[in-house]
Amino acid sequence: MSTIAFLFPGQGSQEIGMGRDLFGADPHFKRLMDLGSELTGDDLSVICGKGPEKKIVNPRFLQPLMTAVALGYNRHCREAGIRPDFVCGHSLGEIAALAAAGAISDEDAVRISAKRGELMEQTALRISGGMLALFFISLDTAERLVREIDAPGRLVLANDNAHNQVVISGGSAELDRLARRIHEEKAGKCQRLPVAGPWHSPYMQVAQDEFAAWVRDIPFHEPLTACIMNATGAVERDPEILRGLITRQLTSPVYWRACMETLKAKGVSALAEIGPNRVLLGLARVNGLRRGIDVYSVSSRDGVRLVAEKFGTGRNAASPAAEPLPLAPVSNEIG
Repeated sequence: MSTIAFLFPGQGSQEIGMGRDLFGADPHFKRLMDLGSELTGDDLSVICGKGPEKKIVNPRFLQPLMTAVALGYNRHCREAGIRPDFVCGHSLGEIAALAAAGAISDEDAVRISAKRGELMEQTALRISGGMLALFFISLDTAERLVREIDAPGRLVLANDNAHNQVVISGGSAELDRLARRIHEEKAGKCQRLPVAGPWHSPYMQVAQDEFAAWVRDIPFHEPLTACIMNATGAVERDPEILRGLITRQLTSPVYWRACMETLKAKGVSALAEIGPNRVLLGLARVNGLRRGIDVYSVSSRDGVRLVAEKFGTGRNAASPAAEPLPLAPVSNEIG
C-alpha cells in the first residue's frame, strides 16, 4: 500500500517570487496573506513578489509568509483529494504541518507564525549571535570541537539534520572561533547561515517564555493525520503536547535525522515537500530515504497535479466537480 508524507520547509527555503501561481485566483490564500499583512503591518504580497531581500529574510515577515505559501499549496492538495499519511515540518514548518493535519486552523497557523517571528526578531536584536552549518562533520565531532574551543553552553546544537550535517547556534565570536578551528583541523566544511539570530538555543529563552504565554489562547485539536515532531522525532497526537512542543522548539534542537528515521520505520513510499525549493527532499535522500521512495516538489500547482496523479482522487483541483476537504475549525481570536 502506498503511503505519503508531506514535508514542510522552514526559514532558509524562501525565495522572492515563491507562490506566484497562488496569487490572483485563490481566495483562501489571499485571506491568509491579508491576515499576515495585518499582523505584521506590511504588505506580504509585495515582499513575496518583489522583496527586498532584507525584508524577506526578516523573521517577522518571513514566518507568516512561508506558512501562508505552504498552506496555499496544501489547500490545493486537499482539494485534489490527496491525504497524507504523515506530516512533518522543519522548524517553522512544524506550524504549517500542524495546520495540514487539522490540529490548528490555517488562520491560526499564520497568527502563530507571525507572533513567533515577531518575538524571535525582538530577542535577536538584543543578541550578537547566529548559526553555523557544518558539512561532512558528525555530531560527535562537532561536540568535540566545541569542547576544544571551550565554548560549551555558548555554542549548542540547533539542528541534527543528518549523520554528517549539523547546525550550531550561539554567539558570533564563538561561531567565528569554531569556524577557524574547523578550517585549521580540516575537519569538514562550514558556512554561516543568513539568519538574524541564534535560533533553537537558550539565547531564545525570553522569546519562548512570551510565546508560551501567548499561545495558550490558541485552540489546538487532536490531529487527523500523524504528526512527527522535531523535538521528539516521534508521532505525537495529544493537543497539549503539540502546543508545548512548538513552544519548546524555540530553545531546543531540531532532531530532523530522528524524524527521518521514524518515516523510514513507518515504511513511507513517497515524500512531497510542500513549499519553495527542495531542501528537505535533499535531506531525506542524505538520511537514507532513497531506494523505492518517490519524491515530489510541490512548489507550484503543477507539483500538486503530479502528486494527485498517484495519490489524489482523480479529480482536477480546478474542476467545478472538486469538493474541498473539511478544514480545521476557524478561530476568530487574533491573539
